[in-house]
Amino acid sequence: MAAFPWHARSRNYASESEVCKLESVPLDFGDYHPLKPITVTESKTKKMNRKGSTSSTSSSSSSSMMDPLSSVLDGTDPLSLFAAAADPVTTTATMDSTRKKRDKDDSSAVGSDFEPWSSKRGEILARYTTTEKLSINLYMGSEKGKATTTGSAVSEKVRTRLEELDDLEEGSQKELLNLTQQDYMNRIEELNQSLKDAWSSDQKVKALKIVIQCSKLLSDTTVIQFYPSKFVLITDILDTFGKLVYERILSMCMDNRVSLPDNFSPESVNDTAKETCLNWFFKIASIRELIPRFYVEAAILKCNKFLSKTGISECLPRLTSMIRGIGDPLVAVYARAYLCRVGMEVAPQLKESLNKNFFDFLLTFKQIHGDTVQNQLVVQCVEIPLYLTLYSPAIDWILQCIAYRAPEVLLTEMMERCKKLGNNALLLNSVMSAFRAEFIAARSMDFIGMIKECDESGFPKHLLFRSLGLNLALADPPENDRLQILNEAWKVITKLKNPQDYINCAEVWVEYTCRHFTKREVNTVLADVIKHMTPDRAFEDAYPQLQSIIQKVITYIYDFSLLFSVEKFLPFLDMFQKESVRVEVCKCIMESFIKHQQESTKDPVILNALLHICKTMHDSVNALTLEDEKRMLAALINGFIKMICEVEDHVEYGQKKPCKTFRYPGKQVSFGRDFEQQLSFYVEARSMFCNLEPVLVQLIHSVNQLAMETRKVMKGNHSRKTAAFVRACVAFCFITIPSLSSIFSRLNLYLHSGQVALANQCLSQADAFFKAAVSLVPEVPKMISVDGKMRPSDAFLLEFLCNFFSTLLVVPDHPEQGVLFLVRGLLNVIQDYTWEDNSDDKVRIYTNVLHLLSAMTQEAYIYHVDKVDSNDTLYGGDSKFLAEINKLCETVIAQILDHLKTLGKEETLKRQSQLALYFFNTILAHGDLRNNKLNQLSVNLWNLAQKHGFADTKTMVKTLEYIKRRSKHPDTSHFTDLALRLPLQSRT
Repeated sequence: MAAFPWHARSRNYASESEVCKLESVPLDFGDYHPLKPITVTESKTKKMNRKGSTSSTSSSSSSSMMDPLSSVLDGTDPLSLFAAAADPVTTTATMDSTRKKRDKDDSSAVGSDFEPWSSKRGEILARYTTTEKLSINLYMGSEKGKATTTGSAVSEKVRTRLEELDDLEEGSQKELLNLTQQDYMNRIEELNQSLKDAWSSDQKVKALKIVIQCSKLLSDTTVIQFYPSKFVLITDILDTFGKLVYERILSMCMDNRVSLPDNFSPESVNDTAKETCLNWFFKIASIRELIPRFYVEAAILKCNKFLSKTGISECLPRLTSMIRGIGDPLVAVYARAYLCRVGMEVAPQLKESLNKNFFDFLLTFKQIHGDTVQNQLVVQCVEIPLYLTLYSPAIDWILQCIAYRAPEVLLTEMMERCKKLGNNALLLNSVMSAFRAEFIAARSMDFIGMIKECDESGFPKHLLFRSLGLNLALADPPENDRLQILNEAWKVITKLKNPQDYINCAEVWVEYTCRHFTKREVNTVLADVIKHMTPDRAFEDAYPQLQSIIQKVITYIYDFSLLFSVEKFLPFLDMFQKESVRVEVCKCIMESFIKHQQESTKDPVILNALLHICKTMHDSVNALTLEDEKRMLAALINGFIKMICEVEDHVEYGQKKPCKTFRYPGKQVSFGRDFEQQLSFYVEARSMFCNLEPVLVQLIHSVNQLAMETRKVMKGNHSRKTAAFVRACVAFCFITIPSLSSIFSRLNLYLHSGQVALANQCLSQADAFFKAAVSLVPEVPKMISVDGKMRPSDAFLLEFLCNFFSTLLVVPDHPEQGVLFLVRGLLNVIQDYTWEDNSDDKVRIYTNVLHLLSAMTQEAYIYHVDKVDSNDTLYGGDSKFLAEINKLCETVIAQILDHLKTLGKEETLKRQSQLALYFFNTILAHGDLRNNKLNQLSVNLWNLAQKHGFADTKTMVKTLEYIKRRSKHPDTSHFTDLALRLPLQSRT
């Protein structure tokens, strides 16, 4: 193929810029502005449309169209506004009905602010465990329990079911002994599954037997410390049974496959469903024992809705009275808790029943200290404090139901009743846990007085102070009482001998101290924590609580100059001696610093402490550290580096200015305008954080920024001292970059650092960076990891090379090297690089090289680096220099055409077409088409682009229109002949 000489067209960048500017047109909106909110006004006249609906005519003060940006200005949702404008009457009616429905729900239903039983279930199972052996009675079933055939007579079916019900008393049970807690839970789960299986196979009597048998287990307190967990497991089965019965009866009420609405009335229930419902209640009423009869009826309490409107309200008091027959106070209180739970689900508005349950419990509370209970505890070797904690889940739940949306006066009544019982600590603790924090906080001093009078033998006072502290963390007490409250609480807390009891209380009251007091009080509390937790290394068993304290302190004291002035804060951090915990605490502190520190800091105390924290995080990195963890730690350390070393604009370099000094191991750093010490800090940080590559990358960027700040301060006119300093910065980057493992990080940093060196007139250093980048290109692998996935590297390499070419335009040739030595070296590397077989990136790079070489032939380059003479100044348009450029262009064009020729195969014709058009556009933009050979080459490329029917017709049409427009300008009149020689072919 014959060589095509390259002739770049002359460019006048200033005039081209003026031509490309858009024409500015003054706009006069008058009263209208596009961002002005639209006002919709309703006219006084209304008319009826064809369907009889009312419509109103609306007028806008500016436009009939809705402006979507108006919602940004006045907070109105455009869709809501449109709906209101379309039919305001309907919209208002809908909003009213919705508001009434919401108000009704608020008074009769339980809202999302009520903590459900399901959220407490897991906590109870985890807390109340046992290592003792358990026993359980399993229903074995009988052949009588199977469903009758369809041919059986009705009387036979009834007789069979009665026999099955009696079968429970005839020894169809098997007692399993010596079960572990897990075995016991597995057996209960088997019973639950058996219940579901029996129900699905239409063995309703068998299902009832299982429920009765499970309910009986709730009367057994032989392993008393496991009773709360047993209650949770058994009531799960009762809940399942209640749901199955209710859904069964509800399905019988379907009329034409339409189920009843949620708020149905008993009148809409058919006789069959009512008869079935009554049958269930009659069966349950025949259960002989009190506890299973109570629990099973409570489980299907909701079914009373099918019989009468007042069924539930009548049953609740009766069931409440039934519980009075249960002799064991622990069994009784959990029965009340279950009744309250069911009552809140089916009739939360019936508060009287809830109150009655609690007041009945208070009347029988003295049974706890009776001989029967005390003898039972002696037999089971259970202490009274442990026994009392078994009541907490039940009492807490009952009081939560009572206190839900209850008036403040009810709390007063509860406090009075607790006082009559001698300020029982267990009840007092439950009251403080149940009622709203605002109510408790307002009566803080009253509760403290009651706590003082409590008997500590059964329920420790420090737990009461902990419950009070939890409320005060959510609501503020009266301002005049705050200090006295803290003093009274801390008198009790600081006397605790058990470290675990102490830290559990201190953790809560630290938040109260941080919320309402100064660093002096916070420092006192932290000192007391250190005093209690240091002996015998007690802090090793309290890391979660200590972490919580740190979190609370930095949440309320986020001014780090104030935080680190708290004398005991850093000694408090020294208690975190387990590495994993220590790192988590350091991360927490750094996240808070980055979030709240708005300005750069030069405070030596802050910097010293935070540098130590960052070093701790870095030193935790090892070969097993996950990449996500490394990225997180690096981000936090980088946030610290960015925050500490910002500089001010108005101080000249070298000017004396008072500044604070920051000492860290082995170095002294002064901030302000002492750039040398700032660079020394970066050098030291490089050695400290060498295991985290993103930190090294940030340090390189920071040093480059430091060099550019120096240039900015000196306004580009470096003195001898500043010139040496920026060379030191450049040397830092040149030494650090090779230590990076990511090849594209190295390439981009070499380019970036070379640009910084060039901007600071460090020409030889810039050449070194660019040479290093050129020599690194052959090492680029074919595949690289991007976000954990392997991707081809060609696209990334192409992007880098395009940026590199843009920089090489202004890089002057080295006096001891040949003409365009960097460009030649880069072209040789590109030529030798092994590209993918199906990739055209090499040709695209060569095409971009033509852009660069064409720009280099201009008398004045499009951009320059201040105080750096580029080749346009050095060579001044010398003919030998231009000849070298044209020679390079010929070589590049030959490479492009050879590649186009290799794409002549059938499977690559589409790629050939695309590349031909891409090369054609390059010649059109940068070539001098007055040259006949170049003109003919462009015509050949045009024809090749559409030869096989793969050309984009729209693109070629627009390109031809552009050529015709250009032909009308005097400078490019020769485009007229070119346009005539470029035919358009229709795609087949």
